[in-house]
Amino acid sequence: MNRIALTGGIGSGKSVVCRVFSLLGIAIYDSDSRAKRLMAESEDVRKRLCAEFGDDIYVDGILNRAALAARVFCDKAALSRLNAIVHPAVLHDFDCWAEERAAQGDRYVIMESAILFENNLDKGFDYTVAVDSPLEIRLERSMRRDRATREQILARMANQLPQEEVNSRADYVIYKDGDKMVWEQVLALDKVFEA
Repeated sequence: MNRIALTGGIGSGKSVVCRVFSLLGIAIYDSDSRAKRLMAESEDVRKRLCAEFGDDIYVDGILNRAALAARVFCDKAALSRLNAIVHPAVLHDFDCWAEERAAQGDRYVIMESAILFENNLDKGFDYTVAVDSPLEIRLERSMRRDRATREQILARMANQLPQEEVNSRADYVIYKDGDKMVWEQVLALDKVFEA
C-alpha cells in the first residue's frame, strides 16, 4: 500500500482535494486534527508537554490552547520544542492508522499536512503532492474562512515555505486555479498511486 503526503500553503485548497480523493474511497489522515486529539488524549504527549511548558497548560485535564500558544508562537525555540514532542507522536499515530487501513485492504492512504516540508515530515512517504492556487484566491479563501484580515493571512503565510518551494519539493502538484479541473488531476494521480 502506498503512503501519500499531501500539502500546500494556507488557503491552497488541500481540503477540497482531499474531499475529491475521499469520493474515490481513499482514507485521509488529517494531521492537524489528529495532533489536537493527541495533545488532548495521549497521556505521554500530555506529560511531555507539561514537563516542557508547565502543568498549567492543562486545566482540569483539558489543554488550554491559548496558554500554550502564548508560550510558543512568539518564541521559535519553544515552537521547535513543541513540534519535537507533537510531530513524532503524529507520525507514529499515522503509522498505526495506515497499518489498520492496509489490513482493511486500502489501495493507498493520504496524510494531509500543511507543514509537511517545513518540519521534514515527508520522509517515509511513497509520494508527495502539493496543492497550489494563485495568491489572491488563497488570500480571499483564507480571509473568508478564518474571518481574518489580509495582513493577518499574509503574516501566517510568511511562516510557511513559499509555494514555489513546496511545489519544487513535491513529486506532483495539483493546481486549483480555475483553469484545470481538480477532479481530472486527482483521477490521474489515483492511477499512479494504485500501482
